[in-house]
Amino acid sequence: MITRRLQLPQAGKETFFLWGPRQTGKSTLLRAAYPEALWIDLLKAEEYRRYLDQPELLREELRSYEIPPFVVVDEVQKVPGLLDEVQWLHENRQVRFALCGSSARKVRRGHANLLGGRAIRYELQGFVSAELGDDWDLTRMLNHGYLPSIYLASSPQKRFNSYVADYLKEEIAAEGVVRNLPGFSGFLNLASLSDTELVNYSTIARDCGVSSQTVKEYFTILIDTLLGRWLPAYRKRPKRRVIGSPKFYFSDVGVVNFLARRGTLEPGAELYGKAFENWCFHELSAYNLYSDSFAELSYWRLASGYEVDFIVNDLAVAIEAKATARINSDHLKGIRALKQDHSAVGRAMVVCLEPRPRRTEDGIEIMPVATFCQALWAGEIF
Repeated sequence: MITRRLQLPQAGKETFFLWGPRQTGKSTLLRAAYPEALWIDLLKAEEYRRYLDQPELLREELRSYEIPPFVVVDEVQKVPGLLDEVQWLHENRQVRFALCGSSARKVRRGHANLLGGRAIRYELQGFVSAELGDDWDLTRMLNHGYLPSIYLASSPQKRFNSYVADYLKEEIAAEGVVRNLPGFSGFLNLASLSDTELVNYSTIARDCGVSSQTVKEYFTILIDTLLGRWLPAYRKRPKRRVIGSPKFYFSDVGVVNFLARRGTLEPGAELYGKAFENWCFHELSAYNLYSDSFAELSYWRLASGYEVDFIVNDLAVAIEAKATARINSDHLKGIRALKQDHSAVGRAMVVCLEPRPRRTEDGIEIMPVATFCQALWAGEIF
């Protein structure tokens, strides 16, 4: 059994939300962590209908317990009205809950409460290198993505087709998120081409046949349903003109490959490099979430084109992702430009495919992926 890196609290100690993209293993993690919990699965049609019509049933059912059980509510976003009952039970009967879901969009838009800060938030990502150990394979992960069932599958294409279809059906159509479902489906394919890039709303809008404002709303939906996230630009104390717009990353590179019809990615190809950058951001983001580091992640780019992929904590660490087995001076231009503009840069490193770590004369660490993963998950990077 693969042990996940996200550590959940002891049963009954606190009420918390567990969010995460579809199929990242949230339910599996909760069942393993809380085998004795009272389980309410809103994916079951009969459970969904009961609580949708009468959310107060939850309070009445728990009244029958002399000692309140720890309660897991799976897919809580499907019945936002339950959260009022959860809050009352939390405050008045000291019942503690694990509230699991893949999107808080319906909850917020329906004006249901998120327990007013009473619930801790956890987020589960797809597989990371530290969870797979010796079974981790970089090229497999860049092709299959991070979702557990798809990473472990021998043939991922049919699973990706089902994943995207289920996303459109369950997250978008069933919740009435958009009126133009075919238009949103077409947007998904075009948005995949923007992974690891600045987003040109006008170009995507023109190709989709919708307005730029609609495209902006569509990207907001991707964020709310945890299928993507923004990486802000680092803009503090610029000496030269810097780019201020955020970059967009899908939460799973396998979904990007499927939507963009990339085919099989091999080392040395340009698209392999883009997938490699997505993976680096995935590892950094997951570590930041699981370790409670609360680090600020950003990127830096000059208008002239020099760029550093990731900045951690106000220049404490600068990281470039280069999917090459031979780093040369051209690969170091971005980090050197950053260090020229900002003397406060702490560690500077290039994560790459070279076989052994080394250090340049000006102190830039050339770090193989295995070394990077080991250092990251040992807490040695931030």
